[in-house]
Amino acid sequence: MVTTQSIYQRLSAAKKEGRKCFALLIDPDEVTPSSLPPLAELAVEARVDFIFVGGSLLVHNSLSDCLSRLRAACNLPLVLFPSSPLQIDDQADALLFLSLISGRNPELLIGQQVISAPYLAHSTLEVIGTGYMLVDGGQPTTVSYMSNTTPLPADKPDIAVATALAGQMLGMKLLYMDAGSGAKHPISERLIQRVSAQTEVPLIVGGGIRSPERAFQTANAGADVVVVGNAVENDRRLLRSMAEAVHGGS
Repeated sequence: MVTTQSIYQRLSAAKKEGRKCFALLIDPDEVTPSSLPPLAELAVEARVDFIFVGGSLLVHNSLSDCLSRLRAACNLPLVLFPSSPLQIDDQADALLFLSLISGRNPELLIGQQVISAPYLAHSTLEVIGTGYMLVDGGQPTTVSYMSNTTPLPADKPDIAVATALAGQMLGMKLLYMDAGSGAKHPISERLIQRVSAQTEVPLIVGGGIRSPERAFQTANAGADVVVVGNAVENDRRLLRSMAEAVHGGS
């Protein structure tokens, strides 16, 4: 492990203390091998708290190499954000064991988890049960297509709250609300506020966050961890300002 504290302990302690965390999401298919070391160094300089690694569809079999290069370049916690049992690698520190509680696809509620559980039981990864909630971001995304599920309506917070509460009552350690990579609209402050106010576990929010202002608003609305991916990959100068915006809201 990167620290004596587990990833989950770090997230729980930060929530308890009111400290906001910033996570950089890296899709192995969207980066080149040579770009990873400088990106990792930049993440350290920007005081990124966690690096999430994964994607809705990995077609280049580059997960292992991506993790290896990141591990060699920095000492930040590496957390897998998998979409299938194929996206498991012990080079990471932890894995978000996702159950797509916003959808009704049994394979992503429990099916894929059953397949991967025996392997994870013998791995060195810290496995963190996570209720994954896909929220409508204004246009179809890769994750909505690949998961064959309908996102939660962005303008109906009661449904999101009920879904989040169900995940918490089922024992999920984390909740992850995501508008999806390339979302047209980020999750609204109102929806984040409602879910955050009525749940107790750490809340992760990502998708469609493209500016420091939006990153700050997301954290200020109640997200304990703000996740940014595509926007930073397209303009890495944003990484430092986004991390500062999130940390400044603590």
